Amino acid sequence: MSALTDRLDACKAEGRAALVGYLPVGYPDVETSIAAMRVLVEAGCDVVEVGPPYSDPVLDGPVIQHAAAVALERGVTVDDAFVAVRAVAEAGAVPVVMSYANLMLQRGWDRFAADLRAAGGAGVITPDLTPDAAPEWVDAARAAEVDTIFLVAPSTTRERMRLTCDATRGFVYATPLMGVTGERAALGDAAERVVREAREAGAERVCIGVGVSTGEQAAEVAGFADGVIVGTAFVRALGDEGDLERLRAKVAELAAGVRSAA
Repeated sequence: MSALTDRLDACKAEGRAALVGYLPVGYPDVETSIAAMRVLVEAGCDVVEVGPPYSDPVLDGPVIQHAAAVALERGVTVDDAFVAVRAVAEAGAVPVVMSYANLMLQRGWDRFAADLRAAGGAGVITPDLTPDAAPEWVDAARAAEVDTIFLVAPSTTRERMRLTCDATRGFVYATPLMGVTGERAALGDAAERVVREAREAGAERVCIGVGVSTGEQAAEVAGFADGVIVGTAFVRALGDEGDLERLRAKVAELAAGVRSAA
């Protein structure tokens, strides 16, 4: 058990899914991005994904790619991400980091895990890393009591689905399609199928990132997943202007959607 599993289980005990919000550190600047993460918590996010910007975010869509580019131009660092993690924890949500593996490797697996834990972080989502590709990271995370959150998709084979679910701690991150992140006009039935397959493979908690951007979509996903992950819609709402009230309204909309599915 961890702070992350405790929070997800607490949401389940309330008869609802968790709302998981993502924002990149440093967009449109470090101070505003941390204030925006506090807004996520205040407006209804149970878990906050803190994203250290990366120079080659190949799995992110254009909205998040733009945000990462702005942050890097303004000199954001991995250390800023740990400051954000601490702010999220102090605000009352459970912070996790979503990071490309190269950023973690450059810092060192052990140091990254220890620094995250010291800042109050609960886990790391690694979109470009599979559990068998970096056993050193899994060992470092276990030693620091940090959850290892890996991804599955409809194309994941049964054998790899079992391997991934077995190595995951906190929650399995399910995505209904391969490709970059971003908002979707329609969600389709692949989302529900990949959640079901992950559970059949042994996952106790499955959160899904599917391009949710409206309260109605959030309610739909909350009907079958343990958590609804939203990133692009929040980054778009914040915008280059750092509009915290527009962001607050979008978070409140999706939080109401998640809770309406209870």
